[in-house]
Amino acid sequence: MLTSLRTSTPLLLSTVFLLMGVGLLHSHIALEGRTLGFSVAMIGVLTSAYYSGFLVGTYTVPRLTHRIGHIRTFAFCTALVTLVVLVQALDPAYGVWVVLRVLQGLLLVGLYAIIESWLNVSADPAHRSSVFAIYMMVNLGASAAAQQLLRIQGDGFVLFCVVAILFCAASLPVVTSRQPQPHIRSVPRVRIGHLFRLAPTALVSALLSGLALGAFWGLLPVYAAARGLAPAGIGTYVSVGIAGGVVLQWPLGRFSDRIDRRLALSLISAVAALAALTNLLLSNPGGVAAMVVIFAFGGMSLTLYPIAVAHLVDYVHRDELLTASSTVLLVNGIGSALGPLLAGSLMSLLGPKLLFVWFAILDGTLAAYAFHRFVHRKREVTPDDNFVPMVNTGASSLELHTGEDRPEQGTTGSPPP
Repeated sequence: MLTSLRTSTPLLLSTVFLLMGVGLLHSHIALEGRTLGFSVAMIGVLTSAYYSGFLVGTYTVPRLTHRIGHIRTFAFCTALVTLVVLVQALDPAYGVWVVLRVLQGLLLVGLYAIIESWLNVSADPAHRSSVFAIYMMVNLGASAAAQQLLRIQGDGFVLFCVVAILFCAASLPVVTSRQPQPHIRSVPRVRIGHLFRLAPTALVSALLSGLALGAFWGLLPVYAAARGLAPAGIGTYVSVGIAGGVVLQWPLGRFSDRIDRRLALSLISAVAALAALTNLLLSNPGGVAAMVVIFAFGGMSLTLYPIAVAHLVDYVHRDELLTASSTVLLVNGIGSALGPLLAGSLMSLLGPKLLFVWFAILDGTLAAYAFHRFVHRKREVTPDDNFVPMVNTGASSLELHTGEDRPEQGTTGSPPP
């Protein structure tokens, strides 16, 4: 285990800097857009543009990596995304920001894919699950810690520069790594119809989770600001929500191993819906009660997609794992692109509290659907149905759970912000 961690340290260190930059960028764009006079709906479009680029990058960046290798592609993507962030700092035009957000999504998903496929090679097969559990913790932990950088004094340009510095720092461990570069396999086909017939709950959960979490990442800072929190308070509020995902990811995943995953999805999403409704009753968004509620909501919400993927993998043959993971990732990405657009429009029309109404509706719908499927179609839970928390963001990283040296099991993935 220690050997696997030593060989993976450069990649995990790059992940810390990269995800801190991404986490800060999401929140800063939302708050800076509000300062520039963008409506909540317009900010939602910016988040949707980011996830649209995410979808495009899933197919384009692996081809570039195949041509020039992992190290050169990583250096290219970090340099270009840094450039894009600095251009965004210099030009406040809304149309320019939309285009730049698409480019950011395209480039960042490529960086995630490179890190994850490289971790697959460097980690010892016997400890791969543990390494990726640590990777998940590092991922969400860095995103949570980044929110505290909103406390830095200065105008909007200063925080864009901080993001650029973090992206540049992320490139250093990878480009100096001596680990062998992994081989890129062909991009798997997408088969939504086939997999929906096989495990409809997984795809419905991926879609609804994307609709909720896309709005969570892009609009939660806007909601907090509209409720009167200062930048420092906003950073703490968002950090607590993400911290819920860090703390509850593993125990809720293990809970889903012990019962039918559809029942687990129903129960967890029902608690998330209850937390969202409870939030509507709170008058002080910065109080202790609000922090407890957002911790519970974030913890439940950030676990739904990984369990959905585990449920899908329980039903597919090993030969279909790449196709299955690619398809469920695409469905989740579509939801992530549409969620901020729809939720932002509702918030613009009816006020900031509609964000948590949106969350409650989606989580309540998922709870009802998953419970309906559980009641009408029984399945046997076997000892091999194991939850493994990890992040799965690109086509090349879909190879992570297809190795011949580990038993087939329910492996999960949760796309980074």
